[in-house]
Order: sequence, then C-alpha cells, then structure tokens
Amino acid sequence: MANTARNKPGEEQVTVVEESNALDNLQGKYESNKNRINTIITVVLIAVIGFFAYQKLYKAPQENKAANAIVGAQHYFEADSMNKALNGDGQQPGFLKIMKKYSGTPTANLCHYYAGICYLKTGDFKNAIKQLEDFNGKGTISEKAAYGALGDAYMESGNTKKGIEFYNKAAADKNDAILTPMYLSRAGMAYEKDGQADKAKESYKRVRDEFPQSMQARDMDKYLARLGVLD
Repeated sequence: MANTARNKPGEEQVTVVEESNALDNLQGKYESNKNRINTIITVVLIAVIGFFAYQKLYKAPQENKAANAIVGAQHYFEADSMNKALNGDGQQPGFLKIMKKYSGTPTANLCHYYAGICYLKTGDFKNAIKQLEDFNGKGTISEKAAYGALGDAYMESGNTKKGIEFYNKAAADKNDAILTPMYLSRAGMAYEKDGQADKAKESYKRVRDEFPQSMQARDMDKYLARLGVLD
C-alpha cells in the first residue's frame, strides 16, 4: 500500500516563511556589501573587455607588422648571411631587433629560433643556447629541430650530458623517419664520448632496426662493430 505523507498543519507556512527570511538575509548582505560587490564585478568586466581589446586592437596588428618585418631577415638567413640575418642591413631589421620590438608575438618567438641557429652556425654557442632556450617550440614544426640544435650547441660547448638530453628529446617522435634517426645517431656518438657504450649501442641499434631506410642506418653496423657488436 502506498504511504502518502501529509504536511502537518502550518508546516507549509513555516517553509515559506523560512525561505522568505533567507532571501531577506541574502538581500541584506548584498545591501551591506553592495559597493564592494559592484566594484569587484566592474573590475572583472574591465579586465575581460581589456583582454579582448588588447588581442584585437594591439596584438593582432603587432603580429601582422612582425610577420612583414621578418621577411628580409629570413632572406638573409636562407642566403647564409648570418650577421645580416641577426642584425639587419641598416634598412631591414634583423631577428634580434624584431624579437624585441614585437615581443609577445608568434613571430618574435620564431625569431629566437632563427637567432639560435644563426649563433650556432657562427660558433657563438653561448648565445645559441640562450636564444634556443628562449624559443617556445611547443606545437610548432620547429620544436624537434630546436631540441636538436640545442644538443649540437651543448656538445660544442663541452657539455656532453646536456647534449645527450636534447638529442633524445629531438628523437622522441618514433614516427619521424627523418629527424629521429639523425638525432638518435648523434645521441649514440655523444654516449660514446661520455663513456656510455651500452647506451650508444642501444641508440645505434634503434637507428638500424627501426629506421632501416634512413641515411644514418647505413653506418650503424660500422659504429656497432667499433663497440664490439658484430651481429
């Protein structure tokens, strides 16, 4: 049999009164803190509006200007004129000026990568490391290349362990049949230099077995034989 609950006399009225009192209390709290609450709401609205205004009215135009400005420096970079790519030619700015003038834009970020490669090619390994570490490559096609360049710069600076670290980062993508075997091979050489023969063998075997069609694979048996592996 269904059990039908019934309100006791006056129970509904008590509930309505309690809800009314709660609303009165809430309204009273608002009235007593009205100025503070309204100030907070206004500050939040100003921040939101300011953010979108900054993105649309300042940052987007800055990025367009930066994208146009970098063309000349990229031309010099491709022509292997590293000094002009870095510092400009007196009329067109170089990567160093662009990254400062348009700081915070994607193009300015890319300038750090370009500048790092320029310094690496000219033998300034300290500045190469600085620029490449300032580059945020996450989600870009330059991410792995930047890691590999950092590996090169650290190796040239005599920091073999850091070189190994970045070569392994550059070789982390098993689906990249071009960069991964190249940097695995360099990691193997770095391990050899660091006296870690077993790690070197592991790197060389990975290149040989996982990337048999790569340019580096043809030399792996020779490198392995040097370490006593004849299979």
